Amino acid sequence: MKILLCFGTRPEAIKMAPVYHQLKKQVNVEVKLCVTAQHREMLDQVLDFFNIVPDYDLDVMQPNQTLNSLSALILSNIDIVFKEVKPDLVLVHGDTTTSSIVALAAFHLGIKVGHVEAGLRSFNKQAPFPEEINRQLTTKLADIHFSPTAVATQNLLNEGVLQENIVQTGNTVVDALLWTLTKISKEGYELPEIEILKKTIPLGKKIVLVTGHRRENYGDGFENVCNALSSIAKRDDVSIVYPVHLNPNVQDVVYQKLAHQENIYLIAPVSYPAFVWLMQHSFLILTDSGGIQEEAPSLGKPVLVTRTISERLEGIVAGFSTLVGTDKNKIIETIHSVLDNFSAFEDIKNPYGTGDASKQIVNFLASKI
Repeated sequence: MKILLCFGTRPEAIKMAPVYHQLKKQVNVEVKLCVTAQHREMLDQVLDFFNIVPDYDLDVMQPNQTLNSLSALILSNIDIVFKEVKPDLVLVHGDTTTSSIVALAAFHLGIKVGHVEAGLRSFNKQAPFPEEINRQLTTKLADIHFSPTAVATQNLLNEGVLQENIVQTGNTVVDALLWTLTKISKEGYELPEIEILKKTIPLGKKIVLVTGHRRENYGDGFENVCNALSSIAKRDDVSIVYPVHLNPNVQDVVYQKLAHQENIYLIAPVSYPAFVWLMQHSFLILTDSGGIQEEAPSLGKPVLVTRTISERLEGIVAGFSTLVGTDKNKIIETIHSVLDNFSAFEDIKNPYGTGDASKQIVNFLASKI
């Protein structure tokens, strides 16, 4: 069997890295990897950390790129790769423009598609945008659906996907997280980035780790979040650490509102291992990221989600995550409550898996050879 993995962003690379390495162990599988480089620098950091060298690199990222121009470039360029590789199966991940457009291109050529992290739904096509429609499109195009949870499986069944085409595996991000924790904790492992963070951030305080990048929060949303953080920073027992996304819609607001404030540390985006280290040392995490909602339970960290809806309901139901939206007062009130009252989760069981999702995916594929 010849399998081609395609992805283009940092989150996809993190979540597909364990699948790639697991596939490489199979003697009857020929594995090729194509990256679109929808993200460039952030993608390359992850590939380097996980010791992955792509066979094909479309390098489609351009300045001020629109979703339509990105989609057109991927659609036209992936054809060349498909014709050379002639894969039996293309594996895509999640909800990016890369995943949906590559799946469409494979469909056009009669190539089967496997969708990793299938079945997530917010049921609101504007939130997250464009991810919600991307994943729905990919579901329509996919032949095999690797769903991470029972909720995701039920979403697929509700949409008419046959049970025989669904494989429930857990989320591969847990595999990647556990692999990373093992690597960065090994004696002798050093990353200059982490060493700098150790000297920069007061680890004796309660660290509030913040991330944000969602389009739906541009403007008033990010302003409200920043105003809330400004209020929280008045506490003497808190350090707010914010790796600021490179998008000007985020950077301009964050630096205008929070630069030079005491107890707030605005830093450049960090590599994946450095971010895992930050999560390890945080007290709570304020984020609009999906991946962090899946990783944090394994670390026992509470997550406050700056969105009004989430396609990752399992963490919310289990009590690991709380939706706070971008309402300033709700963010302030909830952060204070967690800082003052949270000690630990009594029974830590990550609803997104135990770290064997990639093995389950590859075992299923190997059974079809």
